[in-house]
Amino acid sequence: MRWKYKESELREFILDTTIQLFKLKGLKFTMDELAKEMGISKKTIYRVFPDKKTMFYRMVDFFFDKIKSEEEEILKNDKLSTVDKIRAILGVMPEEYKDIDFSALYIVRDKYPKSYERIVERLETGWDNTIKLINQGIKEGVVRPIDVTVVKAMLSATIEQFFQKDILVRNDMSYPEALASVVDIICCGIIIK
Repeated sequence: MRWKYKESELREFILDTTIQLFKLKGLKFTMDELAKEMGISKKTIYRVFPDKKTMFYRMVDFFFDKIKSEEEEILKNDKLSTVDKIRAILGVMPEEYKDIDFSALYIVRDKYPKSYERIVERLETGWDNTIKLINQGIKEGVVRPIDVTVVKAMLSATIEQFFQKDILVRNDMSYPEALASVVDIICCGIIIK
């Protein structure tokens, strides 16, 4: 099949299919399997991405850009309170990726170190909307005065730990479950009031 669409559409199709294949096989799928899943030639994939490492690197940005898009939708939703928006943004996960098991992503650090570095970089940036929202909650009196930098560091470091080690695998916990638990602890603390 010859691809008849724009290069950007093909790139998105490849990356989206890569994520879906990751859902089924983790990082262990081949480019042949990806081409077969997409119904295109491997040559077409290599026209867009010269190798699997580059594709995984671009997949990091693709995934995080989708998260940012979801964040924008949350911020625009007038039906959500400030607290609801904070909870939603801290635990945001694009709907189409909610059933993906990210618990094995710790393998990325060793197998695809540049992609891992990009994950860390993206985790540590792009916090402006979240910080504004938490500060808005403080002004409204629905969030107690806190150092937002500490919240950012806590969440970033925790997610990074999930990606660095096999913590989730050893504890038979999915990434969405772990993220929801972290958000709950950040929002509610650990002490019963």
